[in-house]
Amino acid sequence: MIATLRGEITQIEDAALILEVGGAGLRVFVPKPLLTRFQPGEVVLLQTHLIVRENDLSLYGFETVADRQLFLTLLGVDGVGPKMALAVLSTLTLDTVQRAVFSEEPDLLSRVPGVGKKTAQKMLLYLKDRLKPVSGLEKIVTMSDADSEVLAALTALGYSVIEAQTALQSLPKDAPDSVEEKLRLALGYFQ
Repeated sequence: MIATLRGEITQIEDAALILEVGGAGLRVFVPKPLLTRFQPGEVVLLQTHLIVRENDLSLYGFETVADRQLFLTLLGVDGVGPKMALAVLSTLTLDTVQRAVFSEEPDLLSRVPGVGKKTAQKMLLYLKDRLKPVSGLEKIVTMSDADSEVLAALTALGYSVIEAQTALQSLPKDAPDSVEEKLRLALGYFQ
C-alpha cells in the first residue's frame, strides 16, 4: 500500500522516526541501527510496509528493499509478529540471518531479545526455503567454536551482535586460536 516514504526526520523516538511527509508527521518504526545513524533534519527515503489491524495502523521502514523483504518473510513464521521481526533486524544483519539459516545455527537467531530456542528453530525451518544466498554466501563458512565463544562473550558484555561480529571480522587472519587471545584482540577493536 505505502511502498516508500521520502521525508524530513523531525523527531527520533525509542523505536521510531517521525517523518514529515507533505505536512503530516508519520511515525515509522525502524530497526535500531537506523535510529542511531540518522539525525533530525535529514531527508531520508525509506522502504516501507504498512500493517493494518482492527484498531491500529503501523508503518515500518527500512533502508533497503532486502531488509523490507526479510521483515515480510519473518512475518510468515508462526509466532513472529512485527515487533519480533523488527527486533531481528535491529540485532542481526541480513548476512548474519542468512549465515544462521544456511549453516543451521539457531543459536545466532536466539540471541535476538524475545526469540527463544523454539522460535529460532521455526525461523530456520521457515527461512531455509525462502531465503536466497547473496553473492559470496553460497559457500557458507561455519563459525569456529572459538569465534562462537568470543561472540557470546562480547554480547554478554553488552555489545550488540552486529558490533561483536564486526569486531570478530576485524581480527587479523593470523590471530591465535585461543578464545582468550581472540577476545582480547576483539575488545581492542572497541578502543
